[in-house]
Amino acid sequence: MFKRMVDILIASSALIVLAPLILIVAILVNRKLGSPVFFKQYRPGLNGKIFQMIKFRSMRNAYDESGSLLPNEQRITSFGTKLRASSLDELPELWNVIKGDMSLVGPRPLLVEYLPLYDKRQKRRHEVRPGITGWAQINGRNAISWEEKFEYDVWYVDNRSFFLDIKILFLTIKKVFVHEGISHGDDIAMPVFTGRSE
Repeated sequence: MFKRMVDILIASSALIVLAPLILIVAILVNRKLGSPVFFKQYRPGLNGKIFQMIKFRSMRNAYDESGSLLPNEQRITSFGTKLRASSLDELPELWNVIKGDMSLVGPRPLLVEYLPLYDKRQKRRHEVRPGITGWAQINGRNAISWEEKFEYDVWYVDNRSFFLDIKILFLTIKKVFVHEGISHGDDIAMPVFTGRSE
């Protein structure tokens, strides 16, 4: 309950203070990438309950001749890369925090189609609300393997505390400024999760 109250207080305050910045980013996204400004996608949250996560778009809606979306590396622009590197694309998720779908700190919400692929230990990441940032994000973000990411997530579930959350928030700010762990090798995002490696 205390964590939830802190989430609401900080997220609400951040939305008010950052409103001018959010408006500027929205205008830039509209100019650079077009409409819609927001990227909405369903993700699993606490106990696997599905919710709609909202972010700023960072890719173009570009399709091939058959009508399929082009690969990420062909749709990302220099503007989108900078948006991700600065984590400004995550700002709309403050609304998800206020709604109770997410927390400021917790395992990042992944794709719904990954749910059947988790083993028993990996599923434990859903014992807490997903977060805008988390223990895995400050320990490598997209530069670590899926196995490492899940281990960090479960470690957070077992060791979560108010002081750990404060530490993660401060280290997240540091990571954003030094732009660490944004990409996974040559990819702009994590590769697709296909299940536990044996």
